[in-house]
Amino acid sequence: MAESGSDCANLPEEERLAWLRLARSENVGPVTFTKLLARFGTASRALEHLPQLSRNGGSARAPRICTPETATRELEAAHRLGCRIICRCEPQYPAALRAADGAPPVLTVKGSDAALAKPFVAIVGSRNASAVGTRIARTLAADIGRSGYGIVSGLARGIDAAAHEAALETGTIAVMAGGLDRPYPPQNIPLLDEICASESGAAVSEMPLGWEPRARDFPRRNRIIAGIALGLVVVEAAKKSGSLISARLAGELGRLVFAVPGSPLDPRARGTNDLIKDGAILTTEAEDVLTALAPMSGKPARAQGELFAVEAQEIAREDLTGPTTAERSQVTEALGPAPVAIDEIVRHTGLLPAQIYVVLLELDLAGRLARHPGGLVSLLPGSAR
Repeated sequence: MAESGSDCANLPEEERLAWLRLARSENVGPVTFTKLLARFGTASRALEHLPQLSRNGGSARAPRICTPETATRELEAAHRLGCRIICRCEPQYPAALRAADGAPPVLTVKGSDAALAKPFVAIVGSRNASAVGTRIARTLAADIGRSGYGIVSGLARGIDAAAHEAALETGTIAVMAGGLDRPYPPQNIPLLDEICASESGAAVSEMPLGWEPRARDFPRRNRIIAGIALGLVVVEAAKKSGSLISARLAGELGRLVFAVPGSPLDPRARGTNDLIKDGAILTTEAEDVLTALAPMSGKPARAQGELFAVEAQEIAREDLTGPTTAERSQVTEALGPAPVAIDEIVRHTGLLPAQIYVVLLELDLAGRLARHPGGLVSLLPGSAR
């Protein structure tokens, strides 16, 4: 199933249901979803092969696969709430996010499709924002918005809320950590309603309706914020802050990172000042952001992630009969608790990359594989055979 921007098309309802089922099935994260699609061509065919792949990977039980009834109920619930589910291969899906490593296969959206079509700048920062920080966020969001960009943020208190409010007329997206019917924090529900009612606003989430946000869901949300945007601006951030996680994720995705300097005496500026020391673009006005982003105007944020794209291509080349039992053992024995590069596994085993990638896919689905930055992999503790 092609997912490049030029080949996007709306899915038939049967395949949309299959995409939702596959995305909601056990051990199928965004990266694994992409590899399954590369191997089998459609989500429907991938669902048929999940049990065998999981057994090949060493799982002692059948994987929990989302049923057609469960997926249908989710689609119907979304419709009742005025939401819709869009898939990564469809034209409504944000283009820059589609090009990002690990982009969610499906998004639940409430609001305007037109809002998703803009190029975006993310503005994030402290929940406990200062009056000055809030004013800076508003000014940046309004000026950047008037220049044709949408503003994306996480609907948190402080800087996030200020950025959304300033961009209500020009376009803004709120990315949620939980289901769209479980907004957080509750005091920003009126703001969320304003965003979704606007002709140029929308709320999105990769989580199913009814999902209560947990602490671990916020970094996932932050990755979506960074992926939707061409650049990410941090206005205020303490030394240990979720906004710094967003900045790191933006850098990993090849996005430009901007930081507003602050007083060395204000702990809310310590994180942003450190970002500038580490190479973030010093930002005092919207023009700093617009000038840096100008060469990217009209261009995708970057090609589909190099590591994942190579892996998907190799998986597609491997015969559907897959590796032999002996070849699977070779790969598993080459793995351990310490992260290792896939090139090292190739050299150690002498197997073709395509064979190794398929075994890694099987281990993924069996819940036995851990993936690390830079394409490194390891066996999860207690999963060795």
